[in-house]
Amino acid sequence: MKNQTPDQIVEESPEVERNKNEYLLPASVLIATLILAAVWIYTSGPKVSGSRIAGAPDTQETQESLLDQKVLPSEGVILPVVWGDLGAKLVSVSAIDADKFKAVYDKREAFTDEYKELLLGQSDGRLKMTKDNAGYLLNLFWALGLASKNPILDFGEMQDPRYGGTQNFASTAGWTMANGNPMDHYSRHKFFDLKPEQQALVERVSAGIYRPCCGNSTHFPDCNHGMAMLGLLELMASQGVSEQDMWKAALAVNSYWFPDNYMTIAAYMENKGVEWKEANPQEILGVSYSSATGYAWIASQVNQLEQQRGGSGCGVDTERPIQTQRQQGGCGV
Repeated sequence: MKNQTPDQIVEESPEVERNKNEYLLPASVLIATLILAAVWIYTSGPKVSGSRIAGAPDTQETQESLLDQKVLPSEGVILPVVWGDLGAKLVSVSAIDADKFKAVYDKREAFTDEYKELLLGQSDGRLKMTKDNAGYLLNLFWALGLASKNPILDFGEMQDPRYGGTQNFASTAGWTMANGNPMDHYSRHKFFDLKPEQQALVERVSAGIYRPCCGNSTHFPDCNHGMAMLGLLELMASQGVSEQDMWKAALAVNSYWFPDNYMTIAAYMENKGVEWKEANPQEILGVSYSSATGYAWIASQVNQLEQQRGGSGCGVDTERPIQTQRQQGGCGV
């Protein structure tokens, strides 16, 4: 899937087509099929250490580093949730096959004590997402979103017969870490007992969070990022997180999952005189910034500015050198 971006009201911003039918991409069905043939195993978080551009001034490298730190803090971001024993619960119902899941990381000698605790133990502190564990948390949230019983999965866009069946999406067929058929766990296990107002909050926020890999919102979680974000939203709602904090956390998480995209968006915002910390998370996560179409336009504007400044022409720029593209989360495990 391609990447998508956020929403901002700018005088010269294009009019983004709001017809949701254009965003319900049946391409996810094809992607799911491809994943069944060869899943890309996502065994580590996005690699966000940028490479030095030959001949680039040190001052530009400093600006690049400063922007990187704003969007992707090296110390990580504390999420407003406690994971508890959800990993062990996912294992107990076979939504995660612990041996299979662990083997993915053992191959790289990357199954840390932190990972073991999150998968099999009890984690009582607030979750912290970093550049290193973003991919691991993505997979845990993916399993949670897929397996957790929720009306969004039962009655939402995932059930639309136009897409050939719920079992064919990347977020369902692509989950190869279950014990058995992943559809045996689809919206099957009641990990949360959400109150009506909490479910309404999940419905509302999920409809407003897009992802740069496609044109769909989290309310249509047809890929791993969408399903993972849905799982995180349910977890936050179940623990009484406010709507404002949900938007803020979702933007931080999306930034770690799609580092290049949100670095570009942050550069665009700063060119408009808006510091990243002052940006409206709900706006940035919307269709005009975080959908594939919205992001493409944002990137084109940053590229135009880079060309006007006589830059190298090899990528986006805001008076800073261009980093080689970082590894971003694919639509596989």
